[in-house]
Amino acid sequence: MAFATAHSVSLRGSQGHLIDVQVDVSTGMVGTVLVGRPDASISEARDRVRMAVNNAVPPWPASRRVTVLLAPADLPKTGSHFDLAIAIAVKAASIAAGLGGDDDQGVREPPIEPEALAETVFLAELSLSGALRPVPGVLPMVIAAAAAGMARVYVPESQVHEAGLVPGICVHGARSITQVVAHLRGQEIPEAAQVAPLHSSRFVAWRGQDAMESVDMAEVEGLAEARCAVEVAAAGGHHLMLSGPRGAGKTTLAERIPTILPDLDVEQALEVTAIHSLAGVLPEGSGLVTRPPFLAPHHDASKASILGGGSARVRPGAVSKAHHGVLFLDEFALLRADVVDALRQPLESGEVTIARGEETVTFPARTMVVLASNPCPCGNYDASVTSPCECAETARRRYRSKLSGPMADRVDIWRNVSAAHPASGPVPGGAATDSSVMRARVHAARARQRARYQDRGWLLNAAVPGPVLAAEFPLDPAGQEFLDRHLADGTVTRRGVTRIQRVAWSVADLSGVTRPGVVETDIAFRLRMGHALPGHFLEVAG
Repeated sequence: MAFATAHSVSLRGSQGHLIDVQVDVSTGMVGTVLVGRPDASISEARDRVRMAVNNAVPPWPASRRVTVLLAPADLPKTGSHFDLAIAIAVKAASIAAGLGGDDDQGVREPPIEPEALAETVFLAELSLSGALRPVPGVLPMVIAAAAAGMARVYVPESQVHEAGLVPGICVHGARSITQVVAHLRGQEIPEAAQVAPLHSSRFVAWRGQDAMESVDMAEVEGLAEARCAVEVAAAGGHHLMLSGPRGAGKTTLAERIPTILPDLDVEQALEVTAIHSLAGVLPEGSGLVTRPPFLAPHHDASKASILGGGSARVRPGAVSKAHHGVLFLDEFALLRADVVDALRQPLESGEVTIARGEETVTFPARTMVVLASNPCPCGNYDASVTSPCECAETARRRYRSKLSGPMADRVDIWRNVSAAHPASGPVPGGAATDSSVMRARVHAARARQRARYQDRGWLLNAAVPGPVLAAEFPLDPAGQEFLDRHLADGTVTRRGVTRIQRVAWSVADLSGVTRPGVVETDIAFRLRMGHALPGHFLEVAG
């Protein structure tokens, strides 16, 4: 029977689906037909694969009708990584049809046995010479292949290390389709040219393994209340707004937040590394991303770069690439209005859903979002600064309009950062605690949360749904009564009550309290409203 099946993986967002690449070589109208909802990059594979087979493992069944089905047929397929699976299935089917080539001694080439393809996944683009080219998203595709019960995967040699991060599946690296065919037949592997890494010019910078060694919270002078707010936000994964005049230290604080975050566990590291692989920004041989990522896009960045999107294949944006880490949006008031509006969903739900035509993809975005903004366009609207503000009141109101309304209601902690002046004497707030001490406290607080929410699907207080929080993890009666009074007089909204409850649990976790009382609830309320913090808490957390 002139029929063969190979396997590949289709990605929808960060989720992979196993695809059967079924090929039939038969008589009929000569040509190659691709069916199963392929996109343009797969449709072009007819020409790429034909030339690769003819140049590397000839012949192509040019006198027959070649039908390629990507099943299931109702799932959209995108990406050039289907090339290798198509080529292998065509080669196996054409040999089964009696169209294999002869060697120099006139001996017919051996078949590619169905057993060799049964539990094997192929992920690579082909050049016209038959060389394998790397593709983005190998890690999430291999994760999906392992979850589907596949035993082996073939990838370009330069991506073996990335694919090998997934346990329970055998990874074979190859440089060309000639090597893959020889390996499937159990033959000696021929030499081939080395495989170049994936789009090295497209790598983007993020805070990696060594970022903690360059900065430290101890370098931040004063700002005791702001440091406490940052520590509570880091402990519970809460969204944070830092406002204040230019030069007050907002960016300095934000850039040091990664230094107080504990390492990612194995599951988190796989998730983050898979997203970076999908985005095509994972450097060759980098291994698992074990430190929480830190991304700080420019305030003029587009909606697609922040939330995700793209002209061909939907790629994750900065809010997803910062998953389990920090997304710092400096000069927040200068962000485009469409970006600000689109940020509401990830801040609330921890994921981003992008719908485009018939394609809908969802990326994880459980990110700690840190916003920073000046009080006005010139940055001097503050009584403590020496240079007076020259902005018109209408300009100030327009500038601050993005810091209010539904977007502001989704920010858990607000803190004004006031500039310290050398002429005013000792720096307020005293000596700063270094990052290692703060990181130990944050790690202990997160360990308490992990134990409390064990087997519940949440890791941090910021992710706990409001109804579950109220029903199963309530504040003590005095703390809840404190909140109910502020809800009744309109000081906070119902969403604000939920966010204060979450922050109260983080304050309790940092303080070692088993259940938030009125003291922890009052501190959470102050953090939410931007009020001054009590001195006893500054001594403990600052």
